[in-house]
Amino acid sequence: MEMLFTQALGLTSPWRVVNVDFQQAAGRIVFKVENTAKRLICPACGAADQPIHDRLPRTWQHLHFFQYKAIIEANVPRVGCRECEKTTQVEVPWARAGAGFTETLEAFVIALCTQMPVGAVAQLLGVSDDRVWRVLDFHVDAARAQEDYSGVRRISADERSARKGQRFLTLFCDLDARRLLFAVQGRNAATFKTFAEDLAAHGGDAEAITDVSLDLGAAYQAGTREHCPNATVSFDPFHVVALANEALDQVRRAEVKQVDGLKHIRWGTLKDAANWTRKQIDQMHWLQRTNLQTARAWRLKQALRQVFSHGGDIAQATTLLDGWISWARRCRLTPFKRLAATIKKHRDGILEHFRSGLSNGFAEGLNGRIQAAKARARGYGTDRHLIAISYLICAKLKHLPKNPWTHAAQQIPA
Repeated sequence: MEMLFTQALGLTSPWRVVNVDFQQAAGRIVFKVENTAKRLICPACGAADQPIHDRLPRTWQHLHFFQYKAIIEANVPRVGCRECEKTTQVEVPWARAGAGFTETLEAFVIALCTQMPVGAVAQLLGVSDDRVWRVLDFHVDAARAQEDYSGVRRISADERSARKGQRFLTLFCDLDARRLLFAVQGRNAATFKTFAEDLAAHGGDAEAITDVSLDLGAAYQAGTREHCPNATVSFDPFHVVALANEALDQVRRAEVKQVDGLKHIRWGTLKDAANWTRKQIDQMHWLQRTNLQTARAWRLKQALRQVFSHGGDIAQATTLLDGWISWARRCRLTPFKRLAATIKKHRDGILEHFRSGLSNGFAEGLNGRIQAAKARARGYGTDRHLIAISYLICAKLKHLPKNPWTHAAQQIPA
């Protein structure tokens, strides 16, 4: 039986399983492993045939054996090297240095955490959340360190709420590779400096970036000008229309005090017509037959949406956008007059979208995935944890440990 488990654990001489202790009452099975060598290579300098100084007891958790927790125990040799005069512990073949899990279990933890909250994974394994987070932090950082960003040319920058109304992250995405590049605390111009430094650490160059998709916030524009000086800015259509939604709601709130029919119509004015409920269809048909300011505001918002949906090339989009600005400036609705001034100020960047085809739509999709993970976990205690999960599920990291089950299955010949 010991030979069977030696092979199952992938051990080779001088490592072998010498005892298997099934502790049913404790709900675990303990594999006692020994290193039978009398002399070993020095782990510090590589000198061959060095004496063993002593052996220290160590314990690791492995994948469950049926429903039982599997534990590996070993007295790990320390080599007393006569060449470098150091006493160094040898590495075990089943775990990285300093880890309490085997490499196989760590790979399984990472696979689980892409789909499950960390707390649920910790409960499944019978360990603390902190142990799982240490595994994630180590492997995510190690995998990111090997990523190559030398080909990054077109990016987006968008904010993500870490805790509602209190803390924010900025997410930088590679729009060609469709992956998360970098996540950092804050939503100001300084985030671009940190991004440029991280990009350089991965072989990239912020000055080589040709296009950046942003919202209309002044901070991100300032950061782009300073740290991505050769990039052309495209303003994201979603955020432009979002400003129109805000202006529309300002008009509705001002008018609702005089018109009772506007009290429950808010969601209908903000939603796309294809998503209206039966009740909202009736409400919006009523609104369009009135001469209310809210009706005019809604038509202005819809017309701005049509600039992006029917804009076509830059020439056609320019005509439509300039016509909309002219209409909004004459509409006698103060929120839309302010919006017209904002859009005119950012006109070139808005029209640039029709050349580059860029938007923050992909970043918004990542936001949705991160929000879903955050909801499953009922929030994260620290920004570092949220950033680690964001990288895990959105960065397409190529150097994470492979799921031991699916990876093993792929090795079976057809």
